[in-house]
Amino acid sequence: MKTLGILTQIVAVLIGISFLVGFYIMQIEDDEVLGDRIIGLTVLASVFILLPMFLVLRWRGKKLKDYTLSDENLKKMKDRKKK
Repeated sequence: MKTLGILTQIVAVLIGISFLVGFYIMQIEDDEVLGDRIIGLTVLASVFILLPMFLVLRWRGKKLKDYTLSDENLKKMKDRKKK
């Protein structure tokens, strides 16, 4: 699990750097098309690579049943509210 955390941090830093490179190319180098492409690919990478890695890292070892609104959990909530 520690390896996935480190890998997620490395990917996050690389994605942040690539955002900065995209904005640099758009503003300083005056190549809007290339800058837009770099930023677009970075957004796609953050959604399809970084987000799943982060979700796996945070949800590992947790029970989904504890976070869903089932009849059992609704009854527990109602009982807590009555007290």
